[in-house]
Amino acid sequence: MGATVRIVDGDSEDARQLARQIADSEGAFLVEDSENIDTCEGAGTIALELLEGIGPVDAVLSALGGGAMAIGMGHVFKCLAPQVEIVGVQPRGAPAMTLSWRTGSVVETDRTDTIADGVAGRFPIPAVLDDLLVVADHVALVEEDSIIAGMRMLYRNAGLIVEPSAALGIATILEDPSRYRGKRVATIICGGNVIPTDFERWVIEQSGE
Repeated sequence: MGATVRIVDGDSEDARQLARQIADSEGAFLVEDSENIDTCEGAGTIALELLEGIGPVDAVLSALGGGAMAIGMGHVFKCLAPQVEIVGVQPRGAPAMTLSWRTGSVVETDRTDTIADGVAGRFPIPAVLDDLLVVADHVALVEEDSIIAGMRMLYRNAGLIVEPSAALGIATILEDPSRYRGKRVATIICGGNVIPTDFERWVIEQSGE
């Protein structure tokens, strides 16, 4: 489609830093997930679909990386159904946004260590954290084994092949069932960007199937 793709050594934060440098040097428009309002508004339509399609819920669980999905949905729910609990979920191996939310100020980490690379950020954006502090009622950290267990449950029970980030909501229910027992809970299955060999190793081989 005419785009120039640049492969960056390192993680998503290294790629984000290079993207900013390119935008500054070439005068390009940078679409920064979570910072550009359009990305949050797009995520907000998920909340509209939930409200219109499945009726009342008690809690909504969202993978938490840069923050666009949790913030976009959270603002919609706070406006239209403020009684719904908004819960962000991160891997324990990539906790920067969770630590920032808990302290109320930006906390950066030196590295990430998680299979959920879709949410593996190290440098929260201050303005995004400010929004998250307004809309999130709870933020949880989950273990890698719980993420894999969530992926396996979605595969076995729903026939879904999902990326690790998409199983974070299931993972936090598995780790903290008493918090959600007796409630109607929605979790966002946010993507299937997983390498087939990785999925087979994590979900199929480890289960002994």
